[in-house]
Amino acid sequence: MPSKVTNQGSDQESTKRPMKAIVKPEERELELKQEEKNALQVDLAERELRAETLRAELGAFERQYLHFVGSRYAELDELKAEIAAHHAAEQPQDGRFQKAAAEARARAQETKLSAGEKSDEAPKSFEASPEMKRLYREVAKRVHPDLAGDGNERTRRQVLMAEANQAYERGDEDKLAKILTSYECSPESVEGEGAGAELIRVIRRISQARGRVAELDAEMDQLLHSDLYQLKSRLDEASKLGRDVLAEMTAKVEEQIQQAKLYLAKSSAPQ
Repeated sequence: MPSKVTNQGSDQESTKRPMKAIVKPEERELELKQEEKNALQVDLAERELRAETLRAELGAFERQYLHFVGSRYAELDELKAEIAAHHAAEQPQDGRFQKAAAEARARAQETKLSAGEKSDEAPKSFEASPEMKRLYREVAKRVHPDLAGDGNERTRRQVLMAEANQAYERGDEDKLAKILTSYECSPESVEGEGAGAELIRVIRRISQARGRVAELDAEMDQLLHSDLYQLKSRLDEASKLGRDVLAEMTAKVEEQIQQAKLYLAKSSAPQ
């Protein structure tokens, strides 16, 4: 009898225990994907920081270079073009001088543009290809803000449509195609509630983050192999040794400018 009483007590205790909640496969998968997304977002943030830092450093260096050296190279090439034109005028029958003058003028124009000066050439007219027009129509049909269901979605679409307009004006087909694909595959375009719908949204966010990581890796590789970065690296190494290479380059170009001016003055002086 005592043993029977004990068993009844155990049965009563077992009935009082709460049942363990059942975790559905999509809920467990959602939890794993959330963890993957969070780790990827941390990594992405670090990559964005490194990329933006490198962009800012190279941008500042380029502005310094153009200010101290590039503008003087533009002036020097302009003087060289004037000298070449002077020689061509003295020898109008010699095709070599005419060719040299044309090449010097083209080089001066290119240097002027590189130094940030405005071009003398007239702006080109806009002409969209059939594929550009097709892409823009598709973007407008799917992304236009007037088709949005709520305020947040409308704001997002306004940003995308503005980007599409800019890409169209630039004739950038790749950018238009990217905007369309990005919108169609965006997490925000997934409708519905529950673990299943949220799982799809998280998977798309992971895909977006991975895509951005690939873009940043490609951009960083391009920047690190650019002529501007190589020049900056050489100047940074020289700076550690106490040399101001920018100042040295500026002084050298200034000397060449003065020599070119003296030559032009002598050539233009009445005989």
